[in-house]
Parts: sequence; structure tokens; C-alpha cells
Amino acid sequence: MKKLKNPLLWLIVLLVIVCIGIDLPTIPIKIHVGKINVDTTLKGPDLDLTIFGTSIQREFNIKQGLDLQGGTHLVFEADMSSIAPDKQKTALEAARNIIEKRVNLFGVSEPNIQTSQAGNSYRIIVELPGLQEISSAIDLIGQTAQLQFMELTPEADPADQTIYYNPEVWQNVDVSGADLKGAQVVFSQQTGKPQVQLLFTDEGRAKFSEVVKRNVGKPVGIFLDGLPLSMPRVDPDLAQGLTGDPVITGQFDVTEAKNLSIQLDAGALPVNLKLVQQENVGATLGRESVRKSLVAGIIGLILVMFFMWAYYGKKGFLADIALFIYGLITLALYKLIPVTLTLAGMAGFILAIGMAVDANILIFERIKEELRWGKPLSVALELGFGRAWDSIRDANINTLIVAFILFNPFDWGFLNTSGPVRGFALTLAL
Repeated sequence: MKKLKNPLLWLIVLLVIVCIGIDLPTIPIKIHVGKINVDTTLKGPDLDLTIFGTSIQREFNIKQGLDLQGGTHLVFEADMSSIAPDKQKTALEAARNIIEKRVNLFGVSEPNIQTSQAGNSYRIIVELPGLQEISSAIDLIGQTAQLQFMELTPEADPADQTIYYNPEVWQNVDVSGADLKGAQVVFSQQTGKPQVQLLFTDEGRAKFSEVVKRNVGKPVGIFLDGLPLSMPRVDPDLAQGLTGDPVITGQFDVTEAKNLSIQLDAGALPVNLKLVQQENVGATLGRESVRKSLVAGIIGLILVMFFMWAYYGKKGFLADIALFIYGLITLALYKLIPVTLTLAGMAGFILAIGMAVDANILIFERIKEELRWGKPLSVALELGFGRAWDSIRDANINTLIVAFILFNPFDWGFLNTSGPVRGFALTLAL
């Protein structure tokens, strides 16, 4: 058997084939000719593995940002007046994590949620691609969702109907939303209406059982952010404590019940949030921006490749092939990581292609210079690559440093925290 003369070349060929498979877009194929009917979709492979009992599933798709896909952009101001100065940053990050959990439970794909601090202004920026219902997003995210359980004061008369409207007759008990491990939507077997079932921790269940036992025949108040949700009377059958998971009943529709369960499941916000900016980005604007950007990028790429081929001949043609391979590998990385692509990210990708071309030009010019000095071709190739490498390395290191500063992975307050700028930095670094 013949040995492969250049294993590296075959490794590159294999890498290109894998990248082409990952980069393959979704292409619907419909053929209806006579008795031939083909209706299928051509797309790249998806990952579906089970390793040691753990299922790993991934779809290799390009994730689009808000400016490309359309959706909702919200900015919330956090009220830090009741938070100690040394704990304000921690509280803001905790609020961001809770909002992220709420949004993920709501089912929004690829949300972008980040914090921003300028002086004494603490903000949370929420971008929800594909979501057009601003009011639903605001209600879901902005509500503090502080769940409280209350019982009547000893002086209150359980038979008095005014207790349902009088906050002064209610007192706190040692049970709150912090004692929950989750919440879920269920439906009443009698009425079929949606309810929110509360799932207590073991400690929370024990504490709530004590509340139930001492309030048999009396109402127990369930309040959300100080407003009454439900005031069910404790059935005599519960004199020995809880026998199941309690439910919150009310005039809920399915959406309201789902939002409430999400808020309770994610936990209460540690700070109050005020909406200061809202924007609805249409998908039409995103598609038009993508089309124009792609056209501009393709035209620019064709012109660059033509210049390389016309000016450097065969070497330029090889550089064009290398540029094409670079594009395939980069696009595959975008799908594998995955990178949420925005207009700024596309600009970073195009700039990175320009830098790749610049590296080739440096190498070719160094080779031409060595040939002019009378060096043999093999020596000129080696020296050209070697001497151009120092300049290429320094330029790329500087670019990575700038990309690191722009991306600001540690969320330093004195540096940028803008999502589009971070997208530009990430695609430029790749």
C-alpha cells in the first residue's frame, strides 16, 4: 500500500468535507413530474448521541440575533435604594439570572440578557428574538413575583366577608416563595380550569403543614407582590396537615397560569425593576438587512478573489482556495459554538476575511522579494513564510487583544457591555 505523501493535506481535505456537511443549509426539494413526486428537505447532519446514559442532542443551525430575526428589545432600570452598596452588583446579577430562567422556561430561543452599569444606574437589557408580544414579555419579566402566605390575625372574624378586602387583618407566616422548589400548571378535575400547583421543598411542606393545621376552617391568604391571588378555606380533612400539593385557584386563563408558574419556578427578583425602554423590531427589517449585507459581502469577496488571481496568478488562485476553506471552517464554528449572528457580527466576519487576505499578500510579497534577490524558489517559499509570519502573528495578537477588550468577558463596568459590539468582537476573534 502506498503511503500518503502529505498527511496534512489529507487532514485538510477531511476537515473541509466535515465543514461542508455542517454548513449545508436547509434546502426544500419539491419535484412533481408525471408519476415522480419528491417532497423532501436537504439539510446538514444533527447531533443525536447517547454517552453513558446521557443524551446529547444538537441542531447545527445559524442562530440569528434580534436585528436579523426581529423580536422584542426591553431595558429595565433596577431600583437599588434598598440594597447595600457592596451588594448592588450581586443583586443585579441575581436578577439577570432569574430573568434568564423565566425567559428560558417561557420557551424563547436564544435570548440575549445582559447587565449594564453606568454610575448609579443599574440596568438589565433583554433581547428576545422572534417574540413580538411586548406586553407578555413585560409582564413575565418585570414583575417581582414575591410570593407570600398569610393567615388571619387572632382578632379577625373568619365569617366576616370584609376580610378579603382588608389587608390589616392578615399577618405573615413563616412560609414564602423561597420554600418552593417549583410550580406547574394543572387543570381542575371539576371545572377544567387552569390552576397553579405549588411544589414545596421538604422543609417548606413541613412549615406549610403547620400553617394548615392551625387554620382549619379558616382562609389562608396567598399573595403575589402584596396583591391577593387566592384565599382558600382550609378543609377539615387537612387537620393532620398537607396530603398533597396545594394549588392556587383563580380567574386564570392558560397563559396567565403559565406565566405565574414560570415566575414562581424561577424565583422572586431581589430588586424592583422599572421599564425604561421598549422596542419592537420587525423581522422584515432583519431580512432586508441580511439580504443587503450578504450581497455586499459576496460582491466584495468576489472582487478580492479576482484581484488575488489576476495579480498573483497561480499563487493567488491557491490563496482564493484557502480563503474559501477559511470561510467554511468559520461558518462551521458559528454553528458548533453556537454564535448568535447579528449585523455587527457579520461585519466582524467580513473584516476577518480581509485580514486573512492581508496575511496572504504579506507572504506573497515576501516571496517575491526573496526571488528578486536571486534565491531559489524552494528557499524563497520557506523564507517568505518565515519572515512574513512575525508580522502576521503580531497583527493577529493585537486583533485578539482588541477583541477581548470589546467582548469584555468579565463584565468590567468601565468597558463595553453592548450585545452588538460583543457579537462583532466574537466573530472577529474567530
